[in-house]
Amino acid sequence: MKRLTLIAMATATALTVAGCANDPNRNTKLGAGIGAVVGGVLGHQVDGDKGRYIGAAVGAIAGGAAGNYMDRQRRELEKQLAEEAKRNELQIIKLSDGSIKIGIASDVSFDTGSATLKPEALTTFNKIATVLQDYESTVIHVVGHTDTTGSAQTNQSLSERRAASVGSVLTGQGVLAARIRQEGRGERELLVPTADNVKEARNRRVDIVLKPIIEGNENAAYTPPPNLGGV
Repeated sequence: MKRLTLIAMATATALTVAGCANDPNRNTKLGAGIGAVVGGVLGHQVDGDKGRYIGAAVGAIAGGAAGNYMDRQRRELEKQLAEEAKRNELQIIKLSDGSIKIGIASDVSFDTGSATLKPEALTTFNKIATVLQDYESTVIHVVGHTDTTGSAQTNQSLSERRAASVGSVLTGQGVLAARIRQEGRGERELLVPTADNVKEARNRRVDIVLKPIIEGNENAAYTPPPNLGGV
């Protein structure tokens, strides 16, 4: 596999060099082309032990610029999702570590017990996907949650399937699958503490957490978000 990867890199690099031979902007294009080749190849290799993408550091943000980058992304999300926020269908929050959380109510996205997105919810997720494509130096964590109605096992499965549905919509709109991590946390992280078998709409949600890929600390972006309950 390693040998094939190196061959692919060498071949693609050679083609890039050949294509730029008579171009007055040769140096600029050559550098960009090689960078794209390396990033494209490495970005699809996975560290089996940690489940992290090697080479994701291509396009990483310098540490000092990360705050501004995430603030601009948050403002763009707020602009594009203003109508949904007015209807209390979602909430956009800056977390203490500089990440962005988009908390989306499950009731407006899914029918009861279903992991199939409602047609009207697709517009919202399409808007989110459009912004995410403009801010590629982030890892996207999609986390499903439920309330305490039903068994813990059923709720865990439902939260996982809902997270997978959202992830599928994002990739379908052109967001790179390599950027997306999805998981379900069932009823373990309630926004509003309740007893068992209590219907609480605010606990039924899907959170999208955006973490910046920071140069020199790239793996941190792939670390799952901490407890999202009560945030």
